[in-house]
Amino acid sequence: MVEEVRWSPYIVGGLIGVLAWIVFGFMDETLGVSTTFVHVAILVENWIIPEHAAQLRYFKETISKSNLIDWQFAFVLGIFVGSFLAAYLARSFNTKTVTELWGRCFGYSPTKRFVGAFFGGILVMFGARLAGGCTSGHGISGGLLLAISSWLFILSAFLTSIPFSLLFYRSKKESRRL
Repeated sequence: MVEEVRWSPYIVGGLIGVLAWIVFGFMDETLGVSTTFVHVAILVENWIIPEHAAQLRYFKETISKSNLIDWQFAFVLGIFVGSFLAAYLARSFNTKTVTELWGRCFGYSPTKRFVGAFFGGILVMFGARLAGGCTSGHGISGGLLLAISSWLFILSAFLTSIPFSLLFYRSKKESRRL
């Protein structure tokens, strides 16, 4: 069994906090990633069906406010590049597509795992747009700014995700034993 290399959550949390304050102080912005994915969707739609995209109110409002490829887009790319570099430098990079927990509960099919992750990502993005921000936007930026809506989001996320995960994985595990 390969020993997992993990970064200290205290150090990483502190570094994310420092990054958030740097972004607040020098850029007058907040950390978040869900808006970048919306911007990419707008760019793709504008590329494929420009006449339809031009009629959308959100498209008009977003285009008039700023560039769609901005510092936040670079931040999202940096998350992917940084994750790869961290795993590579720690010599913990692996290409395992199905984790042991997922495999025990749902089977070891990579296709099933990718489909689940894809549709789970769609649900998370829908929820992020509905909530007016993603987990990093609310959890990091909104939490640091003491925004009530963000604290309600964080509380709701924990109060729903922990019991759901315990119930969902337990029920799947028990049903696989039968």
